[in-house]
Amino acid sequence: MRNLLTALLLFSGCAFAAEVPAIAIHNAKIVTVSGAVIAKGTVVVRNGLIQEVGPNVAIPADAEVIEGEGMTVYPGLVDALSTWGMPGAGGAGRGGARGGAAATGAAAAPAEPRARGPEDRPSTTSWIKAADEINPADRTIETARGAGFTTAAVWPTRGFFAGQGSMVDLLSGEKAGEMVLVPSLGQYISLSRAGGGGGGMGGGFPSALMGMIAYVRQIYLDADHYQLVKDAYAKSPLGMQRPEYDRALEGVLESKMILLPANRWVEVDRMIHFAAELKRPAIYYGLREGFEPRSVEYLKKANATVLVSLRWPEKARDQDPDAEDPYRQMELREKAPTTPAVLQKNGIKFALYSDGLSAPRDLQRAIKKAIDNGLSREDALRALTLSPAEIYGVQDRLGSIEKGKIANLVVTKGEIFDDRTRAQFVLVDGNKYTPAPEAAPGGRGGATAAASPNNGVKK
Repeated sequence: MRNLLTALLLFSGCAFAAEVPAIAIHNAKIVTVSGAVIAKGTVVVRNGLIQEVGPNVAIPADAEVIEGEGMTVYPGLVDALSTWGMPGAGGAGRGGARGGAAATGAAAAPAEPRARGPEDRPSTTSWIKAADEINPADRTIETARGAGFTTAAVWPTRGFFAGQGSMVDLLSGEKAGEMVLVPSLGQYISLSRAGGGGGGMGGGFPSALMGMIAYVRQIYLDADHYQLVKDAYAKSPLGMQRPEYDRALEGVLESKMILLPANRWVEVDRMIHFAAELKRPAIYYGLREGFEPRSVEYLKKANATVLVSLRWPEKARDQDPDAEDPYRQMELREKAPTTPAVLQKNGIKFALYSDGLSAPRDLQRAIKKAIDNGLSREDALRALTLSPAEIYGVQDRLGSIEKGKIANLVVTKGEIFDDRTRAQFVLVDGNKYTPAPEAAPGGRGGATAAASPNNGVKK
């Protein structure tokens, strides 16, 4: 009798799931990214997945039909390195720019005890996963979704070993677990005092760049030895002292890939050699000087993958208007937005990331700046959809409009990166969201920008 009751409950649950109505976006232009553009077609979404897509798709009888005449359907945008939804987040990755991480209004973390050496594990929280920390009610999630972002690789960013990133869909709700696609992407590493969360403050260890690099190196040496001891004990524990559990090293070992900051060309060279020394696959973030011929040379030789910040260098707002900028700063402001086009031309794998921007207007302006500096619209779209999905190994689920993939879509009137284009609605896991009208700059109710990720390399 119990088995019969269980079977009936399972059957009724399946029957209920099958009754969820579909959504059909009909007669719209469809930019698939992975294939040809469909001039006029239909996308059918059911149970959070793309059920059908094409020019001649039958619309299910139970579907909510959205007339797409004059609209364009794109894959949902993917932020390759984000702090959206992270409590008290510092920014993620200017890759060595000066300045501290911005606060988000959360209470400041208590000061760490003064560290006297690497054994004290200063500013190391390698065991933390973004998936366990993210707040689905964070306003920046809703704001970023209004710009067409449906997914983000979200990272803890406070500390030298800040923690493990997670791939999440930008849903709003009470259960953060519903957002998580991949709980652990890798380990975020920063090499700056600001990024270190104070690890180098107060005369503690480490306080200089070489000390920070030495500390990271020592952590990996400790982790390798820790793994050897664990393996030996697991193989033959009899008569062997039990190894002490170290959660910092456990988090390092769990992270199969690392994010390393590389802003200037010299940092690109240094971090590529450092990753080879650590014997860990790495992705390099920041890349403000990615346009530099030496950066291109090093990246091509290493067959490297990079994440390029959309927070382009700007003149300081409080700077004396009569003061003359050094030539190097003026050159950086002029040439940094050419980095994506230079990387594309040289066949270097890259994706773009928000670096603390979340307001639709700011994100749109930053993307448009890369386009105005030589990046094609098609390549800009790919750098914010399929490329980040490929970099993190989720291209079988995200990044393009294909049958069976997660129903993350953004629907616009007009080209997605045009100044006057706004998202009409967004689908995340098949859930439909209509973006709220964006407040005028400085007006009431305007969305607060997310804190930018930590600066990467100390100068």
